[in-house]
Amino acid sequence: MISTRHNRLQWVRYYLCTFVFTLLPLLPLLAQPPMKKYFIKNGQMCIEINKQIKESTLDSFITQYNLADLDLKYFIQTSRPDSLQKLGWTIEANDPNHVTICKPIMGADNLANPADRIIFAENQASFSARFPAVSSSIRFGYNRFRNKAPFTIKDSIVTFFLLDHLNARRVQLAGSFTNWQYNALSMTRTDGGWIVPVKLGAGKYWYKFIIDGDWIIDTDNQLREADGQGNINSVFYRTNTVFVLNGFTDAKRVYLAGSFNNWAERELALVKTETGWQLPLYLAQGTHTYRFIVDGQWMTDPGNKDRLPNEHNDYNSVIRIGKPYVFKLDGYTEAKQVVLSGSFNKWRENELYMTKTATGWELPYVLGPGNYQYKLIVDGQWMADPTNPMTVTTNYAKGNSYIIISPNYQFQLKGFPNAKAVYLAGDFNDWSPNTLALQKQGDKWVVPVHLSAGKHLYKFIVDGQWILDPVNKLWEQNREGTGNSIIWMDKEN
Repeated sequence: MISTRHNRLQWVRYYLCTFVFTLLPLLPLLAQPPMKKYFIKNGQMCIEINKQIKESTLDSFITQYNLADLDLKYFIQTSRPDSLQKLGWTIEANDPNHVTICKPIMGADNLANPADRIIFAENQASFSARFPAVSSSIRFGYNRFRNKAPFTIKDSIVTFFLLDHLNARRVQLAGSFTNWQYNALSMTRTDGGWIVPVKLGAGKYWYKFIIDGDWIIDTDNQLREADGQGNINSVFYRTNTVFVLNGFTDAKRVYLAGSFNNWAERELALVKTETGWQLPLYLAQGTHTYRFIVDGQWMTDPGNKDRLPNEHNDYNSVIRIGKPYVFKLDGYTEAKQVVLSGSFNKWRENELYMTKTATGWELPYVLGPGNYQYKLIVDGQWMADPTNPMTVTTNYAKGNSYIIISPNYQFQLKGFPNAKAVYLAGDFNDWSPNTLALQKQGDKWVVPVHLSAGKHLYKFIVDGQWILDPVNKLWEQNREGTGNSIIWMDKEN
């Protein structure tokens, strides 16, 4: 009997040791917990907060979601739940490190309190959704390292390296491209540090090194960003363009300015080389205009013949990334001049001159994925594109043609078989009520659009009546008290 019990204890110890040693390699993976998160559990919306959260981060969180009534700071300091309980929240967990508060999800008609709406406004936003590597909101980017050269890029392979730390037993690379801890990459020791090759497409990425379990930023990289969860991450741009200015080796400073950085004069400094100057840059898909500034003198790129006229009776150099869309205007062959103007070039009237053809006018123009408004100017007269049925009418615009480049999502509304007209309106089309008409397909209405990564608000308009998406539980209140449906796009395709 004693022997059997002893054996059982040995087995228990064996399994416990095995369990612990199995967990040990995972400990580094748990070293960067979120400082706050929101989730739905058993019909409740919950907020979990790490009590070590910085006061500034907590203040920002409370301000962003109008949570002052909850008095979270007082509760974290005293554990007295008075203010929370008055608003219907319960304390699900409260230990020295964390607190979790929850509240039952109410019917949609009752969600009037901002604190009640938080889960719907922030629900399920993944890191890639909040920080997409390629996004229409990211127009350009460049790297800033000190003490070491930027990571080399060859055939889409980026070699990340960490200087020193040669006494470390294990070094890993984790980032937005590895889904952070889940696919962290082991780095190889060299005589000067640690390296690992990673295949990346052009875009913006976030990363950290894990040294024997400790998460650290790249101290040689000057680009850092907060992730909104209380963590700071290093930022790396996998560039896709190198601006080169040959000669001018006697110049003291050379800058690059363009449409991608709103023509900021002293933001992008080129680095002097043996033969001239250069600057690697990430640029989003689309058409970009630019000029060099050599010791204060603006000039076009002498190595680039592609140019467009500007408002100073001069020219800007042009770089195009992606495939062109051909704008066409049939007829009007008697016109002397036709100009394309739109949201993609800030409605410039003297830049995009269309070419006359045998049957009308046309202009190939590269646009990145997205939704754009435009008009044609025929001998000085502004007009919508007569061949494009989609136009925008809002408080700010009337009769602008509307174009969707690379649609990546299809909205659907089931039912309403007797409806005469169904439209979609949202923040992606300035809430224009009559631009995006849904087409009837069987028992549903559909319309394809392009959505950038992140959160979007929308509504359907059925025969003039604005309605929430009946099959979408995510929504938030608006100024009119009628609510807007919410959709999260994880990434742009």
